[in-house]
Amino acid sequence: MSSRAIFGVALLGIVAVVPVAWWLFLSDGSGKQPPVVVPNPAAVDAGVVAPRAAIEIHLGDVQGTVQIRRGLDGGWVDAKSGDTLNPSDGVRTTNGSYAVLVGEETWEVKMEPGTEVGIGELKESITKLLLESGMAKATVKGGGRHTFEVRASNSDAVATTDGGVFTIASNGKGTVAVGSESGEVSFAGGGRVVIVRAGQQSIVRPGEGPSAPAPIPTSLLLKVKLPSGVTNKSKFTIKGETEPGALVEVQGRVIAVDAKGKFEAPVVLKEGANPLSVTAKSVGGKDNAANGRVELDTTVQKPTIDPNLWKDKPKQ
Repeated sequence: MSSRAIFGVALLGIVAVVPVAWWLFLSDGSGKQPPVVVPNPAAVDAGVVAPRAAIEIHLGDVQGTVQIRRGLDGGWVDAKSGDTLNPSDGVRTTNGSYAVLVGEETWEVKMEPGTEVGIGELKESITKLLLESGMAKATVKGGGRHTFEVRASNSDAVATTDGGVFTIASNGKGTVAVGSESGEVSFAGGGRVVIVRAGQQSIVRPGEGPSAPAPIPTSLLLKVKLPSGVTNKSKFTIKGETEPGALVEVQGRVIAVDAKGKFEAPVVLKEGANPLSVTAKSVGGKDNAANGRVELDTTVQKPTIDPNLWKDKPKQ
């Protein structure tokens, strides 16, 4: 066989193999050609993948009177479970109320009574909140992929974590406390940074950096003297002392605690029996309470003494 004939036979073999190879490797067996996928130019621009949308926040469980503020200059209106929140919005709880902020599957924050929180930066990689005053417990489930940050109003204190459970409290006047239940929290202020680990707490006072992390006490200090018995005075002041950064409620009203843990609150009694109650909660999750009872009787008069009682009476 001539070389020209051999070349012709080889060429015919190659032509015959091409359809078979296409059917074996590219066809799905139906005889149809696979569809061609065209990249979406809006999703891919010069090889850069578009970022995910920011985390969305909404109100979860709501108890009592909770209010939200739309924007920095908006007025406060009553809120309900399911309301969404945007950067610059605010949330506050009144006495005896609480609310839970939910950041999708990444984090949630329970706001205790008398707490106000501002919504800051919201991104796929980081959330920033501002604690105006009060106490809030954060559960962060970012798994190391999301940074959660809380700053305190009227202070340079800031708590940051990428996973764990911690509580932060602020009196709105520069005293800020952090306690960690699980995970680690970076706590900064006054040019100093400490790491608060599980079972520890730290405090920032006005003009100071965070204290050295210390184990959470097994009990919460609460010293308060309550009146008892019967009184004819309808107004008095309850004074006490607790741990700095604790949340104190007197007769159901949230009362500010100063940098030394001292507090005082005016109380107005009603006629008859009046139960008295003082409760305290720390960032370490400890509680304490003092209870009493006083009776208001405005008909009770101060005893008077007759100035002539001991004078000699004139003889008859």
